[in-house]
Amino acid sequence: MLSYTDNYRHKGLRSQLISSLRHKGIQDERVLKAMSKIPRHFFLDEAFAEWAYRDTAFPIAAGQTISQPFTVARQSELLNIRRRDKVLEIGTGSGYQACVLHQMGAKVYTIERQEELFKKTSTLLPKIGFNGVRTLMGDGYEGAERFAPFDKILVTAASNIIPKSLVKQLRKGGIMVIPVGNGNDQQMMKIVKKGEQMEIQQHGTYRFVPMLGGVASEAGNV
Repeated sequence: MLSYTDNYRHKGLRSQLISSLRHKGIQDERVLKAMSKIPRHFFLDEAFAEWAYRDTAFPIAAGQTISQPFTVARQSELLNIRRRDKVLEIGTGSGYQACVLHQMGAKVYTIERQEELFKKTSTLLPKIGFNGVRTLMGDGYEGAERFAPFDKILVTAASNIIPKSLVKQLRKGGIMVIPVGNGNDQQMMKIVKKGEQMEIQQHGTYRFVPMLGGVASEAGNV
């Protein structure tokens, strides 16, 4: 059973990670401050805790990954989070990204299609003090219309398209950050909703697991 201890060694490693992210170009100090407060090792199995403060992605359950810290920081920075923003995250995974946004003052709704991860993360977050994050199980392409509109939407898996259903759930002036593209590499896109139009910006090449539709229950795909 995990003890959820955050000792001086963990804090020292986290401080080094934050310094490296700043050196690599992350400029939003609110993002860095949030990440400095969250023990990333809580989101990995105890046997792999030493990997928590390396700037690399790492496999978790259900064939998914916990994103590279730089990617978490960059996506959070592009969202331009403001306190009390209503944010929808597509792809809960380990829950780490949702906690970063929550730590920044956002009201976070996060959707996971894998039942195994949904159960694990929904149990974890209250234990480590993030019971304010609303976890949902469902198809990320469908979003969470019953809670819309959202100020910001973050997609943490690669889509072949910009999903119209998600754009529809953004308020006017809202921002969506999503990796888009086929193959191994995708373009990180920042989309600003301008009424019926979209302003699209590209922010470099990244590599994500693919965004899949439907729901994967522990008994099989639905």
